[in-house]
Amino acid sequence: MSGRSVEGWPRMLLRLEGACILAAALWAYGWLGQSWWLFAALLFAPDLSLLGYAAGPVAGAVLYNLMHTLALPLIGLSLAAGFDRPDLAGLALIWLAHIGLDRALGYGLKYASGFGDTHLGVIGRAGDGTIAPH
Repeated sequence: MSGRSVEGWPRMLLRLEGACILAAALWAYGWLGQSWWLFAALLFAPDLSLLGYAAGPVAGAVLYNLMHTLALPLIGLSLAAGFDRPDLAGLALIWLAHIGLDRALGYGLKYASGFGDTHLGVIGRAGDGTIAPH
């Protein structure tokens, strides 16, 4: 590992996990019979957390990471199942699908040093998701 990001085989596994999360969330959403229009409308809603970068890179990274960690939608999904709320389960699955898509594409959790500095490598500088020289 070079710097603060994952490289090589472990990085590929993390991206594969993201694709599996996306696939599982899509399947479960369809199984629940939820509205695909709602899915399309809300799929990128977690990216509104990018507005946190208006307050600086630290606030931006904190807000972005909060909305892009698996913990919150998994808790939401568990609560929705526990309280028999398929509508809330659908929202949690949309959130999980978004995170899975991001991870599959190589968009990782952010470091406070800047938006492009992620745990899956530097984005936006090398063009292919690999770590670019600083």
